[in-house]
Amino acid sequence: MTSQPALRRLIDLPGVADLELKALMKREYAEPESRAENPELDELSRKLFGLTADEAEETPRPAGWDGVERLPIPRQVAAFEAEGWDVTDDKRRPLRNLGHFNQQLWLAVRGVAGELPFQPEDDKPEAWVTSLAAEAARFRKR
Repeated sequence: MTSQPALRRLIDLPGVADLELKALMKREYAEPESRAENPELDELSRKLFGLTADEAEETPRPAGWDGVERLPIPRQVAAFEAEGWDVTDDKRRPLRNLGHFNQQLWLAVRGVAGELPFQPEDDKPEAWVTSLAAEAARFRKR
């Protein structure tokens, strides 16, 4: 039995949670126009994905592109999950800042432009290995 790999969480990427807190405290921070007054949004975007939201907007889409980045946010959340990404907070609400990063993430996920942030391989053993080791230890004690 193969287990489904865990979804990568956008909020767990370095810097995203801090910006999400800012958007929680000040609603206007999540608006697209706020990028002009808040250069840290573009700085983080370039650091994480290798391009800014404006650069992502200008990136030509390949033939057959489905315009997923223009879908309503709830539909994008489901589409991101299908691609292995969780773009919600701990209460399963879409991130307030998702509009600042969704295009870059779509382009990177689909290999069109930019890059996905580095993720080290999970070095934790699978659950069956851990339970097997625990069972062996109990057997040796008998």
